[in-house]
Amino acid sequence: MTVRVVFGTRANWIGTALGAIVFVSLAAAPWWGGRDDLQLLSEIYAYIALASLWNLLAGYAGLVSVGQQAYVGLGAYSLFALAIQFGISPLWSVPLAGLIAAIVALPVALLVFRLRGHYFAISTWIVAEVFRLLAAQVSSLGGGSGTSLPAAVVVAIAPTRQLRDFTMYWIALALAAAVIALIVLLLRSRYGLALKAMRDSELAAACSGVDVKRTKLLVYIVTALATAMLGALIFLQKRRISPDAAFSVNDWTAFVIFITVIGGIGRIEGPIVGTLIFFMLRQTLADLGTIYLMMLGLVAIVIMLAAPKGLWGLVVERFGWQLFPLERRVLFEERSVRPE
Repeated sequence: MTVRVVFGTRANWIGTALGAIVFVSLAAAPWWGGRDDLQLLSEIYAYIALASLWNLLAGYAGLVSVGQQAYVGLGAYSLFALAIQFGISPLWSVPLAGLIAAIVALPVALLVFRLRGHYFAISTWIVAEVFRLLAAQVSSLGGGSGTSLPAAVVVAIAPTRQLRDFTMYWIALALAAAVIALIVLLLRSRYGLALKAMRDSELAAACSGVDVKRTKLLVYIVTALATAMLGALIFLQKRRISPDAAFSVNDWTAFVIFITVIGGIGRIEGPIVGTLIFFMLRQTLADLGTIYLMMLGLVAIVIMLAAPKGLWGLVVERFGWQLFPLERRVLFEERSVRPE
């Protein structure tokens, strides 16, 4: 008898195969979609990745942050500084912005990890506000009013507008796919087991041999790095930056939390479902002004009451569907023995 450990069932792998087909179709979007379609899809990919990272941070590591706009803005300002002041290619500036954010995240983590619960959440927001105020003092990048990318920097991305649109679209899709793949691999590793144990009880996890502080630090730095890269890419597409836009708590944290909660916190598929619903609501209700935000709040309340685990959590409970199965299943297989 042999023993194998596998993830998910055959139905789960069929769902994953269908997801791969969708990915290939989206990669071919420049040939079947218009310029507006590519910009909208790029924005959707960015929010899927941002929500997935916040889900990793809060849904798995138990670090409920309301200050992730700090790293969106830091990544964006790092890109503008590298491209404008140091003449580095804007495409190379995207990963460099992530590296800068990861370095900055280390001392920030050592500071905010001294607090717990709602005190931790408030401290992350304070850090983001400090970053915003510091960015407003950088006169070489426009101070409080911000600045735009010079034409020479934009042309450095690609020589034609169409090729620039295609390049930015593919980078956005690749970055979102890389974030999801990284999270899946992380959660399927021993760190994933440690995160789940920490989420249930940090004391019990520590007693089981989990290095709680080290695991939290790893997740926080990885999240900061990827969030900053996304921020750099978002504002590279916008080609203009300002402190209020780059460090907006509504755009980069409130909406991200809304997406994760309605989709299903603590599930990889949740941010994907939540992002699709969020953009459907935005495209339908955005013309209503402030009523649009009230409707988003109402939708969130209704879903939290009807499906506390989110819409995808409800689907999993009823049908057991998972695109990215994380649970380990032990299979016992009988060996066939040939008679001599």
